[in-house]
Amino acid sequence: MSRIDLFRTFLYGVSATFIAICFMLFPKEAYEASSRGMTVWWEVVFPSLLPFFILSDFLIRFGVVSFIGTLFEPLMRPLFRVPGSGGFVWAMGLASGFPSGAKYTTRLWEEGHITKIEGERLVSFSNASNPLFIFGAIAVGFFQNAALGLLLATAHYAGNLIVGLIMRFHGSKLDETTTNQNKSISMKKAIKKMHKDRMKQHEPLGKMMGDAVQSSIHTLLMIGGFMIFFAVLNQILEMIHFSLVFQFIISIILNWMEMPKELSPGIIAGLFEITIGSQRISDVYQASLLQQAVITSFILAFNGFSVQAQVASILAKTNIRFLPFFVARCLHGCISAILTLILFQPLYTDRILDSTLPASQQPRNEESLQAFLVHMYEWLTTYGSTITLVCLSAWIVLSLTKKLN
Repeated sequence: MSRIDLFRTFLYGVSATFIAICFMLFPKEAYEASSRGMTVWWEVVFPSLLPFFILSDFLIRFGVVSFIGTLFEPLMRPLFRVPGSGGFVWAMGLASGFPSGAKYTTRLWEEGHITKIEGERLVSFSNASNPLFIFGAIAVGFFQNAALGLLLATAHYAGNLIVGLIMRFHGSKLDETTTNQNKSISMKKAIKKMHKDRMKQHEPLGKMMGDAVQSSIHTLLMIGGFMIFFAVLNQILEMIHFSLVFQFIISIILNWMEMPKELSPGIIAGLFEITIGSQRISDVYQASLLQQAVITSFILAFNGFSVQAQVASILAKTNIRFLPFFVARCLHGCISAILTLILFQPLYTDRILDSTLPASQQPRNEESLQAFLVHMYEWLTTYGSTITLVCLSAWIVLSLTKKLN
Protein backbone atom coordinates (compact mmCIF):
# COMPACT_ATOMS: atom_id res chain seq x y z
CA MET A 1 0.00 0.00 0.00
CA SER A 2 1.44 3.37 -1.06
CA ARG A 3 1.55 6.43 1.17
CA ILE A 4 -0.83 8.23 -1.16
CA ASP A 5 -3.45 5.48 -0.81
CA LEU A 6 -2.96 5.44 2.95
CA PHE A 7 -3.35 9.21 3.18
CA ARG A 8 -6.44 9.08 0.97
CA THR A 9 -8.02 6.44 3.19
CA PHE A 10 -7.27 8.52 6.27
CA LEU A 11 -8.67 11.66 4.63
CA TYR A 12 -11.89 9.90 3.57
CA GLY A 13 -12.37 8.46 7.05
CA VAL A 14 -11.80 11.76 8.85
CA SER A 15 -14.05 13.67 6.43
CA ALA A 16 -16.91 11.18 6.75
CA THR A 17 -16.62 11.17 10.54
CA PHE A 18 -16.56 14.96 10.70
CA ILE A 19 -19.66 15.27 8.49
CA ALA A 20 -21.49 12.64 10.56
CA ILE A 21 -20.72 14.54 13.78
CA CYS A 22 -21.96 17.78 12.19
CA PHE A 23 -25.20 16.04 11.21
CA MET A 24 -25.71 15.03 14.84
CA LEU A 25 -24.89 18.52 16.14
CA PHE A 26 -27.33 20.24 13.77
CA PRO A 27 -30.21 17.77 13.28
CA LYS A 28 -32.86 20.44 12.73
CA GLU A 29 -30.91 22.26 10.02
CA ALA A 30 -29.94 18.97 8.38
CA TYR A 31 -33.58 17.85 8.31
CA GLU A 32 -34.78 21.13 6.79
CA ALA A 33 -32.06 21.05 4.13
CA SER A 34 -32.79 17.41 3.27
CA SER A 35 -36.49 18.27 2.96
CA ARG A 36 -35.71 21.03 0.46
CA GLY A 37 -33.54 18.73 -1.61
CA MET A 38 -36.13 15.96 -1.42
CA THR A 39 -38.93 18.29 -2.52
CA VAL A 40 -37.11 19.37 -5.68
CA TRP A 41 -36.31 15.76 -6.59
CA TRP A 42 -39.78 14.47 -5.68
CA GLU A 43 -41.79 17.15 -7.46
CA VAL A 44 -39.69 18.00 -10.51
CA VAL A 45 -36.60 15.86 -11.17
CA PHE A 46 -38.13 12.38 -10.92
CA PRO A 47 -41.29 12.93 -13.02
CA SER A 48 -39.46 14.98 -15.64
CA LEU A 49 -36.51 12.61 -16.14
CA LEU A 50 -38.20 9.20 -15.86
CA PRO A 51 -39.93 9.29 -19.28
CA PHE A 52 -36.69 10.38 -21.00
CA PHE A 53 -34.66 7.63 -19.34
CA ILE A 54 -37.14 4.90 -20.27
CA LEU A 55 -37.55 6.22 -23.83
CA SER A 56 -33.81 6.43 -24.40
CA ASP A 57 -33.38 2.82 -23.27
CA PHE A 58 -35.94 1.68 -25.85
CA LEU A 59 -34.38 3.82 -28.59
CA ILE A 60 -31.00 2.21 -27.97
CA ARG A 61 -32.39 -1.34 -27.81
CA PHE A 62 -34.47 -0.91 -30.98
CA GLY A 63 -31.53 0.41 -32.98
CA VAL A 64 -32.89 3.93 -33.41
CA VAL A 65 -29.67 5.38 -31.99
CA SER A 66 -27.66 3.53 -34.64
CA PHE A 67 -30.04 4.90 -37.27
CA ILE A 68 -29.55 8.46 -35.98
CA GLY A 69 -25.82 7.87 -35.64
CA THR A 70 -25.42 6.87 -39.28
CA LEU A 71 -27.38 9.93 -40.45
CA PHE A 72 -25.57 12.39 -38.17
CA GLU A 73 -22.08 11.01 -38.74
CA PRO A 74 -21.20 13.63 -41.42
CA LEU A 75 -22.21 16.38 -38.97
CA MET A 76 -21.00 15.20 -35.56
CA ARG A 77 -17.64 13.81 -36.71
CA PRO A 78 -16.25 17.02 -38.31
CA LEU A 79 -17.66 19.35 -35.63
CA PHE A 80 -17.10 17.48 -32.38
CA ARG A 81 -15.05 14.42 -33.42
CA VAL A 82 -17.60 12.02 -31.96
CA PRO A 83 -19.75 9.43 -33.78
CA GLY A 84 -23.11 10.41 -35.22
CA SER A 85 -24.83 8.66 -32.28
CA GLY A 86 -23.49 11.52 -30.18
CA GLY A 87 -26.17 13.66 -31.79
CA PHE A 88 -28.80 11.55 -30.00
CA VAL A 89 -27.00 12.01 -26.67
CA TRP A 90 -26.63 15.74 -27.22
CA ALA A 91 -30.31 16.22 -28.11
CA MET A 92 -31.62 14.07 -25.26
CA GLY A 93 -29.22 15.70 -22.81
CA LEU A 94 -30.43 19.19 -23.72
CA ALA A 95 -34.09 18.18 -23.60
CA SER A 96 -34.07 16.23 -20.33
CA GLY A 97 -31.28 18.01 -18.42
CA PHE A 98 -28.35 16.81 -16.36
CA PRO A 99 -27.11 14.20 -15.67
CA SER A 100 -28.86 12.59 -18.65
CA GLY A 101 -25.92 13.21 -20.99
CA ALA A 102 -23.64 11.14 -18.76
CA LYS A 103 -26.16 8.29 -18.57
CA TYR A 104 -26.64 8.16 -22.35
CA THR A 105 -22.89 8.47 -22.98
CA THR A 106 -22.26 5.56 -20.63
CA ARG A 107 -24.89 3.50 -22.40
CA LEU A 108 -23.31 4.16 -25.81
CA TRP A 109 -19.92 3.15 -24.38
CA GLU A 110 -21.40 -0.08 -23.04
CA GLU A 111 -22.96 -0.80 -26.44
CA GLY A 112 -19.61 -0.19 -28.17
CA HIS A 113 -20.75 2.87 -30.13
CA ILE A 114 -18.03 5.17 -28.75
CA THR A 115 -14.46 4.90 -27.48
CA LYS A 116 -13.03 6.26 -24.25
CA ILE A 117 -11.77 9.51 -25.80
CA GLU A 118 -15.00 10.02 -27.72
CA GLY A 119 -16.94 9.46 -24.49
CA GLU A 120 -14.88 12.09 -22.69
CA ARG A 121 -15.55 14.56 -25.50
CA LEU A 122 -19.24 13.74 -25.68
CA VAL A 123 -20.01 13.89 -21.96
CA SER A 124 -18.28 17.27 -21.72
CA PHE A 125 -20.96 19.07 -23.77
CA SER A 126 -24.03 16.82 -23.57
CA ASN A 127 -24.91 17.66 -19.94
CA ALA A 128 -27.00 20.80 -19.69
CA SER A 129 -29.95 22.24 -17.83
CA ASN A 130 -33.32 21.51 -19.43
CA PRO A 131 -35.50 24.39 -20.71
CA LEU A 132 -38.22 23.71 -18.12
CA PHE A 133 -35.80 24.43 -15.29
CA ILE A 134 -34.36 27.58 -16.88
CA PHE A 135 -37.68 29.15 -17.84
CA GLY A 136 -39.85 27.77 -15.03
CA ALA A 137 -37.70 27.55 -11.90
CA ILE A 138 -35.02 30.18 -12.56
CA ALA A 139 -36.68 32.91 -14.64
CA VAL A 140 -40.22 32.74 -13.28
CA GLY A 141 -39.84 30.97 -9.94
CA PHE A 142 -36.81 32.84 -8.56
CA PHE A 143 -36.57 36.09 -10.53
CA GLN A 144 -40.31 36.51 -11.30
CA ASN A 145 -39.12 37.62 -14.73
CA ALA A 146 -40.15 35.39 -17.63
CA ALA A 147 -38.27 37.53 -20.15
CA LEU A 148 -34.98 36.57 -18.50
CA GLY A 149 -35.44 32.94 -19.53
CA LEU A 150 -34.49 33.50 -23.16
CA LEU A 151 -31.24 35.23 -22.21
CA LEU A 152 -30.18 32.50 -19.76
CA ALA A 153 -31.17 29.68 -22.13
CA THR A 154 -29.37 31.21 -25.12
CA ALA A 155 -26.15 31.80 -23.17
CA HIS A 156 -26.36 28.33 -21.62
CA TYR A 157 -26.87 26.35 -24.83
CA ALA A 158 -24.58 28.51 -26.96
CA GLY A 159 -21.87 28.08 -24.32
CA ASN A 160 -22.45 24.35 -24.41
CA LEU A 161 -21.95 24.33 -28.18
CA ILE A 162 -18.71 26.30 -27.87
CA VAL A 163 -17.43 23.88 -25.22
CA GLY A 164 -18.15 20.99 -27.59
CA LEU A 165 -16.12 22.68 -30.33
CA ILE A 166 -13.24 23.27 -27.91
CA MET A 167 -13.29 19.74 -26.49
CA ARG A 168 -12.99 18.26 -29.99
CA PHE A 169 -9.26 18.81 -29.57
CA HIS A 170 -9.20 16.76 -26.37
CA GLY A 171 -7.20 13.55 -26.68
CA SER A 172 -6.06 14.15 -30.25
CA LYS A 173 -2.87 12.12 -29.76
CA LEU A 174 -4.79 9.25 -28.16
CA ASP A 175 -7.69 9.17 -30.59
CA GLU A 176 -8.61 5.60 -31.47
CA THR A 177 -10.97 6.38 -34.34
CA THR A 178 -10.14 5.80 -37.94
CA THR A 179 -9.81 8.62 -40.44
CA ASN A 180 -11.98 6.91 -43.03
CA GLN A 181 -15.43 8.09 -41.98
CA ASN A 182 -18.70 8.56 -43.79
CA LYS A 183 -18.89 11.91 -45.57
CA SER A 184 -22.39 11.53 -47.01
CA ILE A 185 -25.82 10.71 -45.60
CA SER A 186 -27.15 7.27 -46.54
CA MET A 187 -30.72 6.47 -45.50
CA LYS A 188 -30.40 2.89 -46.75
CA LYS A 189 -27.28 2.27 -44.68
CA ALA A 190 -28.92 3.85 -41.62
CA ILE A 191 -31.95 1.55 -41.87
CA LYS A 192 -29.74 -1.52 -42.26
CA LYS A 193 -27.70 -0.53 -39.23
CA MET A 194 -30.87 -0.03 -37.17
CA HIS A 195 -32.20 -3.45 -38.20
CA LYS A 196 -28.89 -5.13 -37.40
CA ASP A 197 -28.82 -3.66 -33.88
CA ARG A 198 -32.46 -4.53 -33.23
CA MET A 199 -31.88 -8.16 -34.21
CA LYS A 200 -29.25 -8.41 -31.48
CA GLN A 201 -32.01 -8.06 -28.89
CA HIS A 202 -33.42 -11.51 -28.17
CA GLU A 203 -35.33 -10.63 -25.01
CA PRO A 204 -39.14 -10.34 -25.11
CA LEU A 205 -40.71 -6.88 -25.08
CA GLY A 206 -42.00 -7.25 -21.53
CA LYS A 207 -38.52 -8.07 -20.23
CA MET A 208 -37.02 -5.07 -22.02
CA MET A 209 -39.69 -2.78 -20.57
CA GLY A 210 -39.03 -4.06 -17.08
CA ASP A 211 -35.27 -3.64 -17.43
CA ALA A 212 -35.71 -0.10 -18.78
CA VAL A 213 -37.91 0.91 -15.84
CA GLN A 214 -35.61 -0.75 -13.28
CA SER A 215 -32.49 0.92 -14.68
CA SER A 216 -34.17 4.33 -14.91
CA ILE A 217 -35.52 4.28 -11.35
CA HIS A 218 -32.20 3.10 -9.93
CA THR A 219 -30.47 6.04 -11.62
CA LEU A 220 -33.10 8.49 -10.37
CA LEU A 221 -32.79 7.18 -6.80
CA MET A 222 -29.06 7.78 -7.03
CA ILE A 223 -29.67 11.32 -8.30
CA GLY A 224 -32.08 11.98 -5.44
CA GLY A 225 -29.56 10.77 -2.89
CA PHE A 226 -26.89 13.11 -4.21
CA MET A 227 -29.29 16.07 -4.28
CA ILE A 228 -30.31 15.53 -0.67
CA PHE A 229 -26.76 14.93 0.55
CA PHE A 230 -25.31 18.05 -1.06
CA ALA A 231 -28.23 20.18 0.11
CA VAL A 232 -27.52 19.06 3.69
CA LEU A 233 -23.75 19.39 3.25
CA ASN A 234 -24.10 22.96 2.02
CA GLN A 235 -26.28 23.84 5.01
CA ILE A 236 -23.89 22.21 7.48
CA LEU A 237 -20.87 24.03 6.06
CA GLU A 238 -22.73 27.30 6.54
CA MET A 239 -23.64 26.41 10.12
CA ILE A 240 -20.00 25.79 11.07
CA HIS A 241 -18.89 28.88 9.08
CA PHE A 242 -16.58 26.75 6.97
CA SER A 243 -17.59 28.61 3.83
CA LEU A 244 -16.51 32.00 5.20
CA VAL A 245 -12.96 31.45 3.91
CA PHE A 246 -14.24 30.81 0.39
CA GLN A 247 -16.63 33.74 0.65
CA PHE A 248 -13.69 36.02 1.49
CA ILE A 249 -11.78 34.84 -1.58
CA ILE A 250 -14.81 35.18 -3.83
CA SER A 251 -15.54 38.64 -2.40
CA ILE A 252 -12.08 39.77 -3.54
CA ILE A 253 -12.80 38.47 -7.05
CA LEU A 254 -16.22 40.15 -7.07
CA ASN A 255 -14.67 43.43 -5.94
CA TRP A 256 -12.20 43.20 -8.83
CA MET A 257 -15.16 42.58 -11.19
CA GLU A 258 -17.03 45.55 -9.62
CA MET A 259 -19.81 43.35 -8.27
CA PRO A 260 -21.31 43.49 -4.75
CA LYS A 261 -19.79 41.12 -2.21
CA GLU A 262 -23.30 40.10 -1.14
CA LEU A 263 -23.30 37.74 -4.13
CA SER A 264 -20.58 35.55 -2.59
CA PRO A 265 -22.87 33.41 -0.32
CA GLY A 266 -25.08 32.60 -3.31
CA ILE A 267 -22.04 31.68 -5.41
CA ILE A 268 -20.76 29.34 -2.68
CA ALA A 269 -24.19 27.71 -2.43
CA GLY A 270 -24.39 27.46 -6.23
CA LEU A 271 -21.04 25.71 -6.44
CA PHE A 272 -22.62 22.92 -4.40
CA GLU A 273 -26.23 22.92 -5.63
CA ILE A 274 -27.69 24.87 -8.55
CA THR A 275 -31.20 25.42 -7.22
CA ILE A 276 -30.19 26.84 -3.85
CA GLY A 277 -27.47 29.02 -5.36
CA SER A 278 -29.72 30.48 -8.07
CA GLN A 279 -32.44 31.26 -5.54
CA ARG A 280 -30.01 33.10 -3.27
CA ILE A 281 -28.55 35.07 -6.16
CA SER A 282 -32.06 36.23 -7.12
CA ASP A 283 -32.59 37.56 -3.56
CA VAL A 284 -29.51 39.84 -3.58
CA TYR A 285 -31.12 43.24 -4.00
CA GLN A 286 -27.74 45.03 -3.86
CA ALA A 287 -26.86 43.59 -7.30
CA SER A 288 -28.27 44.68 -10.64
CA LEU A 289 -30.25 42.26 -12.78
CA LEU A 290 -27.32 42.03 -15.22
CA GLN A 291 -24.95 41.03 -12.41
CA GLN A 292 -27.45 38.48 -11.09
CA ALA A 293 -27.94 37.03 -14.58
CA VAL A 294 -24.18 36.70 -15.19
CA ILE A 295 -23.59 34.85 -11.90
CA THR A 296 -26.67 32.65 -12.37
CA SER A 297 -25.51 31.75 -15.87
CA PHE A 298 -22.15 30.68 -14.46
CA ILE A 299 -23.81 28.55 -11.77
CA LEU A 300 -26.08 26.85 -14.31
CA ALA A 301 -23.17 25.98 -16.58
CA PHE A 302 -20.84 24.85 -13.78
CA ASN A 303 -23.56 22.34 -12.75
CA GLY A 304 -22.59 22.36 -9.08
CA PHE A 305 -20.74 19.64 -7.18
CA SER A 306 -24.03 17.80 -6.69
CA VAL A 307 -24.53 17.21 -10.43
CA GLN A 308 -20.82 16.62 -10.94
CA ALA A 309 -20.89 13.91 -8.27
CA GLN A 310 -23.84 12.31 -10.05
CA VAL A 311 -21.89 12.31 -13.32
CA ALA A 312 -18.81 10.88 -11.61
CA SER A 313 -20.93 8.08 -10.14
CA ILE A 314 -22.44 7.25 -13.54
CA LEU A 315 -19.06 7.30 -15.30
CA ALA A 316 -17.41 5.17 -12.60
CA LYS A 317 -18.39 1.92 -14.29
CA THR A 318 -16.64 2.94 -17.52
CA ASN A 319 -13.08 3.94 -18.42
CA ILE A 320 -14.28 7.48 -19.23
CA ARG A 321 -12.43 9.91 -16.98
CA PHE A 322 -14.18 12.58 -14.90
CA LEU A 323 -11.43 15.23 -15.12
CA PRO A 324 -12.19 16.33 -18.74
CA PHE A 325 -15.84 16.77 -17.72
CA PHE A 326 -14.83 18.99 -14.78
CA VAL A 327 -12.57 21.11 -16.99
CA ALA A 328 -15.42 21.46 -19.49
CA ARG A 329 -17.75 22.64 -16.72
CA CYS A 330 -15.32 25.37 -15.71
CA LEU A 331 -15.04 26.43 -19.37
CA HIS A 332 -18.81 26.34 -19.81
CA GLY A 333 -19.35 28.47 -16.72
CA CYS A 334 -16.96 31.20 -17.88
CA ILE A 335 -18.20 31.17 -21.48
CA SER A 336 -21.88 31.32 -20.49
CA ALA A 337 -21.24 34.20 -18.08
CA ILE A 338 -19.44 36.16 -20.83
CA LEU A 339 -22.24 35.43 -23.33
CA THR A 340 -24.83 36.63 -20.82
CA LEU A 341 -22.92 39.89 -20.45
CA ILE A 342 -22.72 40.34 -24.24
CA LEU A 343 -26.31 39.28 -25.02
CA PHE A 344 -28.05 41.14 -22.17
CA GLN A 345 -28.72 44.20 -24.32
CA PRO A 346 -30.17 42.49 -27.44
CA LEU A 347 -31.95 39.58 -25.77
CA TYR A 348 -33.32 41.28 -22.67
CA THR A 349 -33.19 45.08 -22.63
CA ASP A 350 -34.26 45.52 -26.25
CA ARG A 351 -36.99 42.89 -25.86
CA ILE A 352 -38.38 44.69 -22.82
CA LEU A 353 -38.54 47.89 -24.85
CA ASP A 354 -40.17 46.01 -27.74
CA SER A 355 -42.89 44.78 -25.36
CA THR A 356 -44.46 48.24 -25.63
CA LEU A 357 -45.16 47.61 -29.33
CA PRO A 358 -48.69 46.79 -30.50
CA ALA A 359 -49.79 43.19 -29.96
CA SER A 360 -49.78 42.54 -33.71
CA GLN A 361 -46.01 43.13 -33.79
CA GLN A 362 -45.12 40.85 -30.87
CA PRO A 363 -43.15 37.62 -31.60
CA ARG A 364 -46.00 35.16 -31.01
CA ASN A 365 -44.05 31.94 -31.57
CA GLU A 366 -41.38 32.89 -29.07
CA GLU A 367 -43.89 33.97 -26.43
CA SER A 368 -45.99 30.83 -26.95
CA LEU A 369 -42.99 28.55 -26.46
CA GLN A 370 -41.92 30.42 -23.35
CA ALA A 371 -45.44 30.29 -21.91
CA PHE A 372 -45.64 26.55 -22.66
CA LEU A 373 -42.37 25.81 -20.82
CA VAL A 374 -43.46 27.86 -17.81
CA HIS A 375 -46.84 26.12 -17.77
CA MET A 376 -45.18 22.71 -17.93
CA TYR A 377 -42.96 23.52 -14.97
CA GLU A 378 -45.91 24.77 -12.93
CA TRP A 379 -47.81 21.61 -13.85
CA LEU A 380 -44.89 19.48 -12.63
CA THR A 381 -44.70 21.29 -9.30
CA THR A 382 -48.45 20.67 -8.87
CA TYR A 383 -48.77 17.06 -9.98
CA GLY A 384 -45.15 15.85 -9.97
CA SER A 385 -45.29 14.48 -6.43
CA THR A 386 -48.33 12.38 -7.29
CA ILE A 387 -46.62 10.99 -10.40
CA THR A 388 -43.51 10.13 -8.39
CA LEU A 389 -45.54 8.40 -5.69
CA VAL A 390 -47.48 6.31 -8.20
CA CYS A 391 -44.35 5.32 -10.16
CA LEU A 392 -42.36 4.36 -7.07
CA SER A 393 -45.29 2.40 -5.63
CA ALA A 394 -45.72 0.49 -8.89
CA TRP A 395 -41.96 -0.16 -9.03
CA ILE A 396 -41.93 -1.55 -5.48
CA VAL A 397 -44.90 -3.82 -6.19
CA LEU A 398 -43.33 -5.12 -9.42
CA SER A 399 -39.98 -5.70 -7.71
CA LEU A 400 -41.59 -7.65 -4.84
CA THR A 401 -43.69 -9.69 -7.29
CA LYS A 402 -40.61 -10.53 -9.32
CA LYS A 403 -38.70 -11.70 -6.24
CA LEU A 404 -41.61 -13.80 -4.95
CA ASN A 405 -41.95 -15.51 -8.31
